[in-house]
Amino acid sequence: MSTGSASAPLFSVTWTDHVTGYQGHLVIDRLVRGVSSGGLRMRKGCTLDEVAGLARGMTMKEALHYDPQARYIPLGGAKGGIDCDPQDPEAYGVLVRYLRAMRPHIENFWTTGEDLGLTQATVDAAAAEAGLCSTVQAVYPLLDDEQAARQRLDDAFAIDVDGIGLDELAGGCGVAEAVLAGLDRAGAAHGETRVALQGFGTMGGSAARFLAHAGLRIVAVADADGTIANPAGLDVEALLAARDGYGRVDRSALRPGDAELPDGAWLSTEAEVLVPAAVSYAVDTVNQQHIRARWVVEAANMPVLPEAEALLAARGVTVLPDVVVNSCTNAWWWWTLFGDIGADADEAFAHIRRSMRALIDLMLARAEADGTSPRAAAHAIVAERLPVIAERYGWYGG
Repeated sequence: MSTGSASAPLFSVTWTDHVTGYQGHLVIDRLVRGVSSGGLRMRKGCTLDEVAGLARGMTMKEALHYDPQARYIPLGGAKGGIDCDPQDPEAYGVLVRYLRAMRPHIENFWTTGEDLGLTQATVDAAAAEAGLCSTVQAVYPLLDDEQAARQRLDDAFAIDVDGIGLDELAGGCGVAEAVLAGLDRAGAAHGETRVALQGFGTMGGSAARFLAHAGLRIVAVADADGTIANPAGLDVEALLAARDGYGRVDRSALRPGDAELPDGAWLSTEAEVLVPAAVSYAVDTVNQQHIRARWVVEAANMPVLPEAEALLAARGVTVLPDVVVNSCTNAWWWWTLFGDIGADADEAFAHIRRSMRALIDLMLARAEADGTSPRAAAHAIVAERLPVIAERYGWYGG
């Protein structure tokens, strides 16, 4: 039983929809206590290699939140992906048929939920149509009191905070706290910090709200229609109220002084912090040269290519990695379901902030001590924790 980070996934499968010919993938990187965790994304161009990389990242995210004193014990990592535009008229039918095909895995080994291109409401509706009672039912046998746990999670999903569901805000709270922890460690004043974001959906929109509430100035937001920028600061709440279900902002809500710029303008915005919160592979070796920010904080999964990250580091730009930064989306589900926190927004946000700040501080201290990047430090922390998890709870995979 190996816990090496370079080993192959335990299981992978590619499915072809008999109606449209679209393909979907499932990769189970590892099983812990017989179960894995990882969301389901839908985007045109999604590949098996992409899903495998995301599944490995989920193994890391689970391990990073390991606390032997908590009720929530990490699961293995997994990921699902469907190569289809979520706005395609055929998309929902493809989703239902994918979930129906993956039903044995979801019932027994794979817990999943919303990811890029999908909302939890859409996933839940399609899952019910596919004959599933829940997309996280594989974890139910590990719960002390299944009925109470499921009710707690249902109650948490029903919570609305100023027009946005708690489930949407959890991940953004973690991203914002990662930014704030990095700034605090560097001695940078919140009020003097400008932020540019790519993506204004679930993660980007909620991160923008928390950062604005903390006193940072959101100077640029990019969606599928381009970049909205204002050096004096954007009205985040007005933009949130004007976005659709895909994170697109209605331009009629813009104020005087808000400029409409091309899609890639977010990269070169005059800002201290850049938050890619949309698609994978957004920053490459060519466009990285336009980045002026001091920090790149990965709210999306795998948004910065490794070669681009090396070039950024050579220019003194610090990349805070996705496996830490966006990990609280997943962890919040399990903290709630297992009972480490209740169905309460204030309790959830406080727990997320404590956990993320501790992880960021640990990672940056390790990077400084080892003379490595934050990503390398996160990998080193995971490498130390995985054998402990494997020994105590059972680990299946390469």
